Amino acid sequence: MKLKSILITIILFTASLFAQTEVKSGMSFLKIGFGARNIALGDAGVISANNSTASAYNPALLTLNDNSQITLSHNSWMTDVRSEMLGAKFYMFGLPFAAYINSSAINNIELRQKPGEALGTFNVNYFAAALSSAFNLNKSISVGGTVKFLYQGIYADEATGWAFDFGAIYKNIISNLNLTFAVRNIGSMNQLKNDATKLPASISGGAGYFIPQPVNNFSVELFTAVRKYFDDNNFHLHTGAEVGFKDFVFVRAGYITGYEARSYSVGLGLNWRGFNFDYAFAPFDYALGNSNIISIQYTF
Repeated sequence: MKLKSILITIILFTASLFAQTEVKSGMSFLKIGFGARNIALGDAGVISANNSTASAYNPALLTLNDNSQITLSHNSWMTDVRSEMLGAKFYMFGLPFAAYINSSAINNIELRQKPGEALGTFNVNYFAAALSSAFNLNKSISVGGTVKFLYQGIYADEATGWAFDFGAIYKNIISNLNLTFAVRNIGSMNQLKNDATKLPASISGGAGYFIPQPVNNFSVELFTAVRKYFDDNNFHLHTGAEVGFKDFVFVRAGYITGYEARSYSVGLGLNWRGFNFDYAFAPFDYALGNSNIISIQYTF
């Protein structure tokens, strides 16, 4: 098999791992959520990301609180896909800023030119580094933006690129109800071998309702979001719910539609002395395996 054919096969294989309904773009690692809490809540991060993970979903959400945070997340995605993310939120010039890095990889893919023993192995690597900020237009409306540097390496070929995200939130449109909007991954990549990979640009909107400790120290948050990829004919519905007890322990569940191999997710969280420990479980169909996400966050 010629090298070009090998690369085409690997690109298609990589795209199929992420089980999207119609794959007309690459860099699918950008579709993987950031933070176990968000993924457990049906990956409705455009509305649910209330911490440093907002940089990966909707930068306008950085205005929801005045805390500074550091977040580390490990994602053991389907099959052999691994993703590591490190994010931080801080204040500078009176504005909230957030930054994150995302390193994703598929390791030890066997290389063959004909049936039989493999000639060797190689890795597929993806990387993103992002910086976000946001500001309040007034008491209710906030907007934000993110700039991202992107890298992909497949076999012996590499490419880089840039992308931009934009987001907004309308807070308390009625008491405890927020509405959000975001456009993500607007940009381009340099050529990889002969062609440039197209980014998975998307538009999202969401609504979140918070019920503060309705009875016996329990609190409830409900989230729903709609996502549309520019090169996908489907609309994806993302829903999630979180029940908390005394702001200490949290139980979460989510459901998404429009994906061939994904549907529900569940998770747990603990909040202790500024530390948040979160776990999410998201199974895949077609024997693709299960996803286990662990996140640790420190708020100061």
